Amino acid sequence: MDYRRLGASGLKVPALSFGAGTFGGSGPLFGAWGNSDAKEARRLVDICLEAGVNLFDTADVYSNGASEEVLGAAVKGRRDAVLISTKTSLPMGDGPDDAGSSRSRLIKAVEDALKRLGTDYIDLLQLHAFDAATPIEEVLSTLDSLLRAGKLRYVGVSNFSGWQVMKSLGLADRHGYPRYVAHQVYYSLVGRDYEWELMPLGLDQGVGALVWSPLGWGRLTGKVRRGEPLPEKSRLHDTASFGPPVEDDQLYRVVDALDAIAGETGKTVPQIAINWLLQRPTVASVIIGARNEEQLRQNLGAVGWSLTSDQMKKLDAASEVTAPYPYFPYRRQEAFARLSPPAV
Repeated sequence: MDYRRLGASGLKVPALSFGAGTFGGSGPLFGAWGNSDAKEARRLVDICLEAGVNLFDTADVYSNGASEEVLGAAVKGRRDAVLISTKTSLPMGDGPDDAGSSRSRLIKAVEDALKRLGTDYIDLLQLHAFDAATPIEEVLSTLDSLLRAGKLRYVGVSNFSGWQVMKSLGLADRHGYPRYVAHQVYYSLVGRDYEWELMPLGLDQGVGALVWSPLGWGRLTGKVRRGEPLPEKSRLHDTASFGPPVEDDQLYRVVDALDAIAGETGKTVPQIAINWLLQRPTVASVIIGARNEEQLRQNLGAVGWSLTSDQMKKLDAASEVTAPYPYFPYRRQEAFARLSPPAV
């Protein structure tokens, strides 16, 4: 397993990490993903550790805390061998302090997560969404206190816009608060919006990407193809409305290219889609999920080899879409291109 520095931090994370959204799954979204109990989860953790995958990602909102509980049980007795990443800020109830990143909410959320995980520290805490109602200085000072207390090791964010990340980093530098070193983002061959602003920001500011849904919300599994109906057992029947939308034409262009490269390499469509991400700038780790051992072992096959430059170019071309203003001039016009860094 390849290990990479997480942003500008000293923390090294595996190229592939495991997403525990399938642990203890319940409800219309997480129940469709999977519902591994502690015994099943422990077996999946065993396989991950054997392969060198030691970063496990979860969130308090995943099945209302059940994912954290099952993950905690699955890593019990080997806490020092794993890195735990969790997230908070999304609503955990209907009360006024059950959502957001206020001082009171963050302190309580961290204490609750520690109990569910059965640990006394979290390796990486990420804010699951930007809280526009709480001053950024309050958020950062609270995270600083939690770091100084030893309850957190590193901090990051998820699903932030460029200005939200940059303003937070600027205030962190001004006041001497800890900087965000990770941004957990949606990024895939059918969702390349991350490249327009967040990737250049990550390169400039030392913020590493942890990629969620690398298979385009289940569309790049190799089971969705042009001219064929959606498989009867596909979870997209129940979960498509929860995830990022994809135009059919774009999807099938990408799938056709993936199929062609699968024929050349002997690799599976998911393995190729993940390997493409691993060669993209700022990507520190790609979060893979699995409902069972077979799925996990297949996804683990995405490392240990690399797509050729020609294959990367084919996938780049098949997945490219016109960027929105103000990003498109930098790609289309020579005058703008002269002011821009080399394309990534």
